Amino acid sequence: MPHFGLMDEKKLGPVEGPMMRARLHIRAGKRRLRQGKIAAGIVTLYDALEGAMKSYVADEGHRAQLPAGAGDDRNDEKTLYSVLVRSGVLDGAFDFDAFERLVETALHEEVPGFEYRDLLAGIESVMIQLGVIPFDESSLPPEDPKTF
Repeated sequence: MPHFGLMDEKKLGPVEGPMMRARLHIRAGKRRLRQGKIAAGIVTLYDALEGAMKSYVADEGHRAQLPAGAGDDRNDEKTLYSVLVRSGVLDGAFDFDAFERLVETALHEEVPGFEYRDLLAGIESVMIQLGVIPFDESSLPPEDPKTF
């Protein structure tokens, strides 16, 4: 993954660790898409979204506004997305279910010719709502050119 060797997520803590991972994976996911590594870019963006949501709910200042429903497993990304939409943090315009299906496909095969611009716009919208972007890319550790 794009963050290996660039950060120690546990050392950064439950809010800043996943936030840094999200930002590193946004940068790497976009690069992979531009390079034509579409499946890898999609999976990397999924990990960025997961990190962003986990960072958001780990922040004590945000927890009070998140309703806890019976059976809500906040370690499950689909449930976490649903909680964030129910609470009004996210507007729900991003089709998370379709994204999960796309990720499942991308995990098993390349997706040549996939037009990713709408997907990227949707991911960026969610990231803005979660406060992950915008950010100063110069604040991130430099990418390791040896990473996929």
